Amino acid sequence: MEYLKKIKLKDGRECILRNGDERDGQAALENFILTHGQTDYLLTYPDENTMTAEEEAKYLKEKRESEREIEILAEVEGVPVGLAGIAAIGERDKIRHRADFGISIDKAYWNLGIGTALLHACVDCAGKAGYEQIELNVVAENESAVSIYKKAGFVECGRNPRGFKSRLTGYQEVIYMRMEL
Repeated sequence: MEYLKKIKLKDGRECILRNGDERDGQAALENFILTHGQTDYLLTYPDENTMTAEEEAKYLKEKRESEREIEILAEVEGVPVGLAGIAAIGERDKIRHRADFGISIDKAYWNLGIGTALLHACVDCAGKAGYEQIELNVVAENESAVSIYKKAGFVECGRNPRGFKSRLTGYQEVIYMRMEL
């Protein structure tokens, strides 16, 4: 699935949203490791990553060539500052209509509109790919993200009070959210 869009950030700079591809393997991996170390709200810690730059490059190539999945890279002044994507929940008939959404952005670029733009890009791609529903998990105390998701049209469909077990703070409540397309 192909995607390319330029947006203007709240600080006036330009951000390019585009497919990650093979040449972005190292930079995307570095961004992943960086962003997963900047917040305790993401699924994994940097030391849990087992991918190499070559594996990340292959992953990005597969997503670019996929008709139903995508990984979108946000780039500011030539530097990858965030990643977001959609992935199939599964290929069996009963769940083929559902996609999972994930996102991470370098903390230095928070509150500039990148997260909202990436979210909308992924929702658009999910619709074009034929999904009928997008789903995500978000830590309840991440009020900023919860607000962005609700504003975009996601609704809460459940909570798990012990959804994550943080190394830093113990259990974190996870909200399950979905959006019908």
